[in-house]
Amino acid sequence: MTFAVNRMELRAGAWAVGLWCALGGGLVSAWGQSAPPVPPSSSGGGTTLQRIQASGVVLIGHRESSLPMSYVADGVPMGYSVDVCQHIAQALGRHLKLRDVRTTYRMVTSSTRFDAIEKGEVDLECGSTTNTAARRQRVAFTIPHFIASSRIVVLSAKPYERIEDLEGKVLASTTGTTNIDSLAREAANKSVRVRIEPAKDHAEGFGWVVSGKADGFAMDDVLLFGLRASHSRPEDLKVIGKPMTIEPYAVAFERNNAELKAVVDAELRRLIQTRELHRLYDKWFTQPIPPRGINLSMRMPHLLVDSLKYPSDYVPQ
Repeated sequence: MTFAVNRMELRAGAWAVGLWCALGGGLVSAWGQSAPPVPPSSSGGGTTLQRIQASGVVLIGHRESSLPMSYVADGVPMGYSVDVCQHIAQALGRHLKLRDVRTTYRMVTSSTRFDAIEKGEVDLECGSTTNTAARRQRVAFTIPHFIASSRIVVLSAKPYERIEDLEGKVLASTTGTTNIDSLAREAANKSVRVRIEPAKDHAEGFGWVVSGKADGFAMDDVLLFGLRASHSRPEDLKVIGKPMTIEPYAVAFERNNAELKAVVDAELRRLIQTRELHRLYDKWFTQPIPPRGINLSMRMPHLLVDSLKYPSDYVPQ
C-alpha cells in the first residue's frame, strides 16, 4: 500500500479504525476467536499445496540485504520476515497432515520476487514487500506483519534535512520497489528537480551514498536504519525527511488459491493473538542481531500496534 502522506494526515488509530470500518466491523469477531480449521481438499488445494504435499518442502524466497526483515548473514538466510514464514511453513505442514515439513531457501530480488512466485520457484516470498493493488494482480498477500514508511538516507555532513534541500541532486532507489515511484511522485509534488538513479538492490543504492555517487537513497525507513546500523561508521549517515508513503509489509504467495490463503491468514492471526509476533518483533528490532550484534532499538511503530488490533489483509490501494 502506498498512501501519499504529504496529502493526507494519517493518525495511527484512524488508520486501523479505517480498516475496521471498511470491512463493516467484521474484524472484531475474527480477532476474538481462533480461525476455524480449513479442511484440505483432495486435490491439495492448488499448485503450491500440491507441491508441498508431494515434497514435504516449503520453498521460501528471501532477500540478500533487507536487514532486519530478510537478509543473509554468514551464508544463512534470516530475519523477522523469514521467522514469520517459518511459522507459516509449519502451519502448512499441519494443515496437510505431513509428519515433517522442511524449508529450503531461494534468494530473490525486488525485480524477480513476483516472477518467482508465479513460476512456482518459491512458495512464500519473505522479504520487505509492500501489499499494493497493482501487485495483487499477480500475487496474494497475508495480513501485514510490519508497517514502514519511505524516507531518504544522506551523509550526516551534508546540510540536507528534507527533500526540498536536494534540488538538483542525484537520488537513488531500488528498481522494482514502490519507493522509486513514490520518490518521483514526491519530488514532482514538491516541484523539486532531482535525477533518480535505479539501483539493483538496497546495498548498491546505500553504497552510492557512502561513496558520493548519489546524494541520497530513498527506501523504507526500517531498511535505511538497518543499513545505517550495519555500516562501519553509522554516525556518518542520517535518515531525513517526512514519510513519503506508508508501506504495509506482507508475505506474498500464489494468487487465487482460497485454501492456501485461509491457512496463511489463520496462522498470522494466531501469531498476533498469542503475541508470538510481538516476541519475534522484539527479537529483531530491540535486541542485538547477527552478524555483528547491532541493535536497532526500534520500538514497534504505533501504526503497526494499532493495525494488529484489527488484523486484516484489506488494503484500499
